[in-house]
Amino acid sequence: MWIPREIEPRLQRSARTRPVVVLTGARQTGKTSTFRRLFPDYEFVSLDLPTEAEQAEKEPKGFLHRHPPPVIIDEVQYAPGLFRYLKATVDAHRTRNGQFLLTGSQKFSLMKSVSESLAGRADIVELETLSLAEIRAALPGTVIESAIVRGGFPELYANPNIDHVAFYNSYLATYLERDVRSLANVGSLRDFERFLRACALRSANLLNKADLARDVGISPTTANHWLSTLEASGQVVLLEPWFSNRTKSIVKSPKLYLADTGLLCALLNIRSEEALRQAPAAGAVWETFVFAQLRDRERRAGRMGSLFFWRDRTREVDFVVDVAGRLELFEVKWNEVPGAGDTVNLDFVRNAVGKPRIASGAIVCRAPNSFPLANGFRALPVTELG
Repeated sequence: MWIPREIEPRLQRSARTRPVVVLTGARQTGKTSTFRRLFPDYEFVSLDLPTEAEQAEKEPKGFLHRHPPPVIIDEVQYAPGLFRYLKATVDAHRTRNGQFLLTGSQKFSLMKSVSESLAGRADIVELETLSLAEIRAALPGTVIESAIVRGGFPELYANPNIDHVAFYNSYLATYLERDVRSLANVGSLRDFERFLRACALRSANLLNKADLARDVGISPTTANHWLSTLEASGQVVLLEPWFSNRTKSIVKSPKLYLADTGLLCALLNIRSEEALRQAPAAGAVWETFVFAQLRDRERRAGRMGSLFFWRDRTREVDFVVDVAGRLELFEVKWNEVPGAGDTVNLDFVRNAVGKPRIASGAIVCRAPNSFPLANGFRALPVTELG
């Protein structure tokens, strides 16, 4: 079963208007499948194959002669030497759009090559795991708790018979052996796996690299490098704090989130909906899930850099969406019936920032329907975020 992605119209538009389209994202998010479905007439070559990657890197001219455009080149980051020849080919036929469709699951190394050789020639699009809206469009009966535990990897919904626990065990092993070895100089994959699990325990919390390094038994420098590796491969996302001239005591550290709640639950050994409901970390998992839906919402709206959190030394609001200086405030609560007491931080930040700047404020909860709360705020189901 094919699950349509909300990003498909943008990819088709980009291929009509730009010579190169670069699709990034973590492994198994559906980059290759999406391109091959949207562009069935394109030739396809994967640099996951060592022989193809070697020729693309060492004999790029011959590689492009063998695979002329229009072509989909999968996992292109394995041949950084190819990018200069892609530039020359594009410039030789600059009016032709959709010449090269490139995918890559190692964002930082890929973007370095793109920025050096294909600046102004490529549209860069990021594909994350399935949003709740995409899952429910394909499988309308999906329960939210099931979507949280199963996660958003498309294969788990295209084939519902797949055991999600076995899937994540295999995914983790593959990720460690392939991406980590190529991205980072890791002496012990076991230590890196412990580091990833430690990050999972801190999802939806303020990042403290010194504490993280100490708990895993590595140096702060190593922790910083490994955290960059997790970011580069799309496994974690850092959320920056929102600043205002009126608020003087805002913290500077970002918050840490796992990118997908399925992998997060697997790392926390939460294997069922019932286990999630009873888990001490349920609130953090729920906040991580809501963060993913907000990222999807902002991406669909074409807004970059609009999502933050607010925190001073005593209070926090989980998410702030800044659109042209007008703010939406969101607190996240695992309960189904939030009350007036849950709006205290929203009210505090509204007063601190200034009421005219606040567009709306809501408690994102597990209520089946939206309803009003005290002080002009609302309880909001995650399904109504969009």
